[in-house]
Amino acid sequence: MGKPRVIPGFGLSMGITIFWLSSIIIIPLAALFIKAAGLGLEEWWNILSSPRVLAAARLTFGASAAAALVSMVLGLLVAWVLVRYEFPGRRVLDAMVDLPFALPTAVAGITLTTIYAPTGWLGRYLAEIGIQGAYSPFGVFIALTFIGFPFVVRTVQPVMEDLGTELEEAAAVLGASRWTTFRRIIFPALTPALITGFTLAFARAIGEYGSVIFISGNLPMKTEILPLLIVSQLEQFRYEAAAVIAAGMLIVSFILLFLINLLQRRLAR
Repeated sequence: MGKPRVIPGFGLSMGITIFWLSSIIIIPLAALFIKAAGLGLEEWWNILSSPRVLAAARLTFGASAAAALVSMVLGLLVAWVLVRYEFPGRRVLDAMVDLPFALPTAVAGITLTTIYAPTGWLGRYLAEIGIQGAYSPFGVFIALTFIGFPFVVRTVQPVMEDLGTELEEAAAVLGASRWTTFRRIIFPALTPALITGFTLAFARAIGEYGSVIFISGNLPMKTEILPLLIVSQLEQFRYEAAAVIAAGMLIVSFILLFLINLLQRRLAR
């Protein structure tokens, strides 16, 4: 007699899983590629290799990667403070980390634009040193960092809580410096979680639209991102071209995420 199971057997569970994944992922993605298949390979190449699409792709993937890297570093620091220190307002700070999850992206975009505009609270000081906050690629980077930062904190925080301080105390007793303890003990244990947080922040940033359209200025060849370019193609009733850009974006995103996950598995061994 087999062991009792809390959920139904493999056949029923697998059937429900396949049906659900097909309904929300596989079928919509298949419809996207079918729509894009209405154009030939030459038209695919002409669309994806156009200067406007390439400029939007460079900004989208470049700013997303940069924002995810910054989020990874700052997320590690914030998670460290929340886990290792007790101080007044700690729970409030912990709750504030989740605000980008709850805040509508359009509201976040308007708020960031107000703050980083040339006349904004922070933008005026950036302008004095020659840095343009809003309506620039830097503004896109700010928005993507804002929406991706919580993913890193919430991924690293539980892992850091499970680490404890025993190994650090043992290393200190044996004469290891703080930097050596962090480099040889803490960082290797946190690396898989950091890569996971980076992956989530990067994936989230690639498809971000609401918070970016306000702060970027949406200038073609300068501050236009791929999601906005897709929307503009739809507004012009160029559905096949929008599908081709979306399909190309999806393929590149899948390859990048696959490589990142492959790296994560190798480091976790």
